[in-house]
Amino acid sequence: MPEQQQWTITATEQPPEWFIQAVKHYTPASSGLYAAQLLWQRGIKDRQQLTAFINHKAYQPASPFEFGQEMHLAIARLQQAYNTKEKIAIWGDFDADGITATSVLWDGLGQFFAQNTQLVYYIPNRLKESHGLNNQGIDNLAKEGCKLIVTCDTGSTNVEEIIYAKQLGIDVIVTDHHTLPAERPPVAAIINPRYFPKEHQLFNLSGVAVAYKLVEALYQTLPNVAKYPLEDLLDLVAVGLIADLVQLSGDCRYLAQMGIQRLQEDFKQPAAARRRPGVGRLLELCQKSGDRPTDISFGLGPRINAVSRIQGDASFCVELLTSRDVKRCNELAEVTELANARRKSLQKDVQAQVAQKLTQLDLSTTSVIVLEDAQWPAGVLGLVAGQIAQETGRPTILLSTEGAGEQGSRGAEEQGSRGAEEQGGNSSPLPLRPSSPLLARGSARSVNSVDLYQLVKEQAHLLHRFGGHPFAAGLSLLVENIPLFTAAINQQLRQSLGSTTLTPTVQADLTVTVADLGKELFLELKLLEPCGMGNPVPKLLIQNCWFENSWHRNQQDWQGKKVQYIKAEFDIRDDSSRSAFPGLWWGHYKDELPVGRCDCIAELDYNTFKKRYEIRLIAVRSSANSALNTQLSLTPFILDLRNQEHSARAKRPATANNTQHSALIIEDCPTNWDDLRMWLRRCLAISRSTSGLENQQQLAIAWSKPKHQPPNQIWLTLVGIAKYLSRTNQLVTRGQLLEKIGISDQTLLVGIKALKYLGFTVQRQDRSLQITWNPNDSAENLADEAVARFLAAVREEQFQQQYFAEVPLSTIVAIASYDSK
Repeated sequence: MPEQQQWTITATEQPPEWFIQAVKHYTPASSGLYAAQLLWQRGIKDRQQLTAFINHKAYQPASPFEFGQEMHLAIARLQQAYNTKEKIAIWGDFDADGITATSVLWDGLGQFFAQNTQLVYYIPNRLKESHGLNNQGIDNLAKEGCKLIVTCDTGSTNVEEIIYAKQLGIDVIVTDHHTLPAERPPVAAIINPRYFPKEHQLFNLSGVAVAYKLVEALYQTLPNVAKYPLEDLLDLVAVGLIADLVQLSGDCRYLAQMGIQRLQEDFKQPAAARRRPGVGRLLELCQKSGDRPTDISFGLGPRINAVSRIQGDASFCVELLTSRDVKRCNELAEVTELANARRKSLQKDVQAQVAQKLTQLDLSTTSVIVLEDAQWPAGVLGLVAGQIAQETGRPTILLSTEGAGEQGSRGAEEQGSRGAEEQGGNSSPLPLRPSSPLLARGSARSVNSVDLYQLVKEQAHLLHRFGGHPFAAGLSLLVENIPLFTAAINQQLRQSLGSTTLTPTVQADLTVTVADLGKELFLELKLLEPCGMGNPVPKLLIQNCWFENSWHRNQQDWQGKKVQYIKAEFDIRDDSSRSAFPGLWWGHYKDELPVGRCDCIAELDYNTFKKRYEIRLIAVRSSANSALNTQLSLTPFILDLRNQEHSARAKRPATANNTQHSALIIEDCPTNWDDLRMWLRRCLAISRSTSGLENQQQLAIAWSKPKHQPPNQIWLTLVGIAKYLSRTNQLVTRGQLLEKIGISDQTLLVGIKALKYLGFTVQRQDRSLQITWNPNDSAENLADEAVARFLAAVREEQFQQQYFAEVPLSTIVAIASYDSK
């Protein structure tokens, strides 16, 4: 059953008239009211803030020397390299932030050091090395004669590798924005905005922006050396900032605004005259013009990220972004586009497989989704995990055991995640038992403000390697530990959430009508760009609307070779206007649009290719009244008699017209929705066979809150019974065991498997079981893990029963409403 989305509308506080008039100054063609409401909601509440937010020329960016002593140390070391003509290596990362950061240093430091002779760069292979410094790469750079490594978007926690480089006579300057080390590493300098307080205007800088600040400091220190202006790097900075999903406030917003302007100016030039023909060709391939942040987040960013996901080695992307050879850039852009087409195909396939596996999960009792498959390519798991997390409202972890049989201990070490699958960050290598070499590797994504990094870190004893931050993490673990990890991380999150329920949530910022949609509103909302974390794209709630002229088509890849995804196109109408407004819904068929009146949440956009304003549908549902009517019609026939005395439950419920009617009564507390759903369907089937509300079949849920024994006690009871049966040579039925121990049949099977590791043999005789015991110490480790699985299964079952003892009747009614459709 699909999860029911929760829709919320941001609380609106009417801004004062002076503020509305101040905003209207920037939107002379419209009232400015909507933009004023959004800006006021988001904490922009005085003239100075407003001016600096909208007009980057009024903003005062921070000096690169705000980084203090560390920046001075970095510049002094670079000056030493400049004076003694030392060879420098840039050590980057393979995601869009890391690639653009490498490109900024390649172009920026390239003004001071001869490229390819004095200056080289190194991008780790995503599929072989993962994030961060590694000794083998350092060895290779040492052989090339490098005396200084400048990292970008990585390196803060690579203390052992930094020490190793120092032993080889190589100094390291770290520029990064991820988790800080516990102590300052032995580096020449470490430039990381995480050392600033959260309120500082530099705190949210991404890897590319930190790299830019280093180059900016060098430009100021050696002002007469560089041939090209520093501002030529800003388009690359904007691409990395927006693609990395950092909070666009302070200098981040300023740099993104400046960079988008440079990006657009360059794209308007003929291809042969562009400073970055590779970027221009990528924009052409994705039919963008570079003037919108979405051109990066939906266009350039995914294409740059796709290369390492598919090929592992993304080194050529630096050449694509920095070369001025038009022919070569066109070739590299087409290779990038092919990688992105392949990425979309793999992502689509994996997403379909994950969706199928989700149907086997009971999401009502699942706090963290953990799924694994031997065929999933690791490169796209983070993307799919992010989609599933958004759709379900639950943190999602997807694991691949692809090639696990060949990895062994060494392969696991090479492929273990050194940081979040996208974000680098802190990493923790853990001991790997040589007797169990099969590893699963995966990515995790969070939602609903759940601190995913801390959640995963708490299970470090079950992991081989992990790393990340609150929103994203990468991890690897023994395949045999997956069930234990799944049970433990679910239990941990449930305990921390308490009575809080995780549900997929869509939040709208403004309520508008179809008549409001169009150029004027678009220009108002554009004042907030560039949008990102902390300043999301405005979501518009349109109520009591309907769709017309809907159609869909399969979208092919750029060479027309393979169907990649679908999109529905439509016209939206409501009572506010006689005119319809165009829109589209990515990844959906027209048949998924509701018939009749409905509510929807959408973003307003401008389609550069079609040269029209349109909405991009985010969520849609039938109007609230129709859903409410369905629930009201079912509510009287589902009676809640839980946790009442037996005498009260025994009374026959009466129907609405007060005549006695035999109700279906459930007295055993279920452990999953399927058990309850079976009763609901039976009740509805009886109701449909009758006519009139007074003849509808009633269903009484009448179970009591279970009184659970501790899982350890249940295990000891099971072992005691097994020993007694072995000693007396008596037979027992599964029903007798279940009644005595108080667990489900499925959990009993897990317990029987654990008994076998302790030396018990369980054999069938007709409908009974015969248990014999031959103690065996040789499998003690396996027995401990098997017992842990049984205890986890008992805890999970007890949690589920506790859930059904207290789940609101409204939730059960919602299930019945869905199943009645």
